[in-house]
Formats: sequence, C-alpha cells, structure tokens
Amino acid sequence: MYFVPYLIFVLFFVFFVFLYFPFRVLRAPFAPFAAGNFDIKNRMQAKHLIPLALLALAACSSRPQQTEPTTNAQQAGMAEHAQSAVGTSSATRAAALAFALPMPDATLYATRYLDWSDAARGRVVPAKLYLPVGSAAVPLVVFSHGIGGSREGYSYIGKFLAANGYASLHLQHVGSDRSIWGGNMLQMVGRLQNAAKDTEAIARVQDLRFALDTLLADPELGKRVDASRIAAAGHSYGANTTMLAAGARVTRDGKALEFKDQRIKAAIIISAPPFYGESDFAPILQPISIPSMHITATKDDIDIPGYRSAASDRTKVFDAMGGVSKALAVFEGGSHSIFTDRLGTGGAELNPKVKAATRELALAFLNSVLLGQSDGLKAWPTLNAPLVASFKRNF
Repeated sequence: MYFVPYLIFVLFFVFFVFLYFPFRVLRAPFAPFAAGNFDIKNRMQAKHLIPLALLALAACSSRPQQTEPTTNAQQAGMAEHAQSAVGTSSATRAAALAFALPMPDATLYATRYLDWSDAARGRVVPAKLYLPVGSAAVPLVVFSHGIGGSREGYSYIGKFLAANGYASLHLQHVGSDRSIWGGNMLQMVGRLQNAAKDTEAIARVQDLRFALDTLLADPELGKRVDASRIAAAGHSYGANTTMLAAGARVTRDGKALEFKDQRIKAAIIISAPPFYGESDFAPILQPISIPSMHITATKDDIDIPGYRSAASDRTKVFDAMGGVSKALAVFEGGSHSIFTDRLGTGGAELNPKVKAATRELALAFLNSVLLGQSDGLKAWPTLNAPLVASFKRNF
C-alpha cells in the first residue's frame, strides 16, 4: 500500500498535464485581457492581438522528432540538446549546435551582452549584440524570439550575419521569455496566461522600439549602426512582433492600434502564425509596405490540445501581406521549431541543412533590399533546390 500515494500523484500529474493544463491554459487566452475567463462563447468570439501566443509553446518545447536514421555523431548532438532541456549551460548548447552546423570564424565578429532597463515602463530589456569587427557603420537586424525563448536563441543566424557585415541585436522579452519555464510548476498556468495577453504582445513591440532607441543613442555602439539600413526579424511569436513593428494594424474596441517603427526598412518573417480570431488577414497585414521575406516549411504545423494551425496558415499570412516586394521560401518537411537553435527537431539530418539555408537566405534578402545586391537572392533557390518545396518572389 506504500505505493498508493505515488500512484495518486502520478494520476494527478497526468490529469494536470493532459487535461486541466491544455484546457485552462491553451484555450483560456482566446479571451483578451481576461486570463481567468473560460466562457466558451467568449473564447471563440474574442479577437486576440497575438495568434494564440501559446502556439509556440508546444512547437518550441516538444521533443526532437527522429524521423530519419541518425549517425552516432548526430545522436551525440541530439543527446547534448536533450541535456540542455534540463539545465546544461548555454556554452554546452552552443557547442552542440556548432558541432552539427559549422559556425563562421569567431574573429570576424564580437559579442556584447546588454542589460537595459526601460524606466518609463518599469521593464528590463536584455539583449545580445553580434557586431562585425571594425569601426565602420553597418546595417542592423533586430531579432525577436518565440515564446519561452531568450537573447541566446537563433545564434546561428546572429553569428552568420555578423560575420557577413550585419549587426544582429537579439532581444529578450521578459514577459514571455524562458523564465516562464522556471519557478513553481503550479504557477506556470498563470505565467503562460500572462505571456499570451494583449498587454505582453504590445510590450514586446515596445521592447523593440526601446532597444533601437537605446542602441542608436549609445555613444559607442550607436556609431557602429547605419540607421538608414535597419531590418526586423522574428520567429513564431517573434514574427508577429516583427509584423506589428513593420506596420500591421489591429483594431480593438473600434480603435485602430498601430505600432509601426519608421526606422525599419525590411522584415524577415519566420513561421508566422495568423493573428488569432481574425478570419480576414488582409486588413491587418496590408498596411505593411516594406519588403518582407517569409520562411516556413511544409510541416510547419502547430498542433496542440485546443488549437491547430496548419502550415498553410504561414502561406496565408504571406498572401495577405502588403508591400510590392515580398518573397516566400517553403522548405520540404521540417517542423515549427526547426528554425530555432534546437537540434533534432524536424529530422536530425535535415535540421542543420535547413538552418544553413535559412541563414543564407536571410543574408541574401538583406543584401538585396538594403544594399541593392540581388545576385545571392536570385541564386538561392537553385543552390538549395533539394531542400525547397517552393519559392516565390515578386521583386
């Protein structure tokens, strides 16, 4: 009978994780500004500023998918990644990623940790800056992470861009960053609900504006940025943050809300979910007029209890996007989280190949729209044909 308390605990845990948690957390955020509102009618009718922010939760925190045979080296890399989920250091994760995906020469760029605080909002805005060596002013990319991420994420993009002449500023949004995974497990429901509120979606785009203001005003670092050539980029929740900063316009209580930052000249949209509760994306996304590059995969599905967003939704976002200059790259296979620093997800062999092609595409797009150098973008589809399901470009 000594096992009975343990059995009760296991049953409670299973109920919490698979029944209570999905219903209360993944469905409650349907109602804006009301974390405790679980009325079904309100949930289904309410319009939410973000595309159910928790859609990135399952996609970005799920276990790696081993859909292909793996070599010993790949299994070792996946093992390193699995260990990272239970607390290994950022250095270890970076080493595992570098083992699977060659990184550029570290002497070509410097890394700076920036711990800013926005006194007006009472909110800290940590960031990590990848900066090309030298003294010349360079173009800048501001990167926004998905839910549960941090400034350490998407390093394979930041390092590559910096080694090729771009400063890459990776933000950390404290209301929806990795801190939601820590602390009391029983309080995680509240942390996730807060991360999915309209207030946090707005705070994220305000983080981006504040970071730009602060970086450009810095006596040392501001001189290294070409303020006329700034792009925004983001993955999942971060893609929606990017679209808001690029000019996406939503309506709440009959009032149009706009957060466009005129300094942003281009946008890289990776795995963008639709704005939840909106059946017509065009009124929201048509106001975006800057060039945009959309990146997704045929298996970029979000499938969690209470919510499903098919990979085709990423294409619908692209179709509804305004601007005369936009492109869409769709990789064959993959997953929603294949574009993060995580290894294994989307296929152990495919994962690093997609990452390599993604960072090359980001660079080619930026060179084209910010520097007028289009050869790389023209060549990219042919060079990566074995990985690409489709590619569209209207400029």
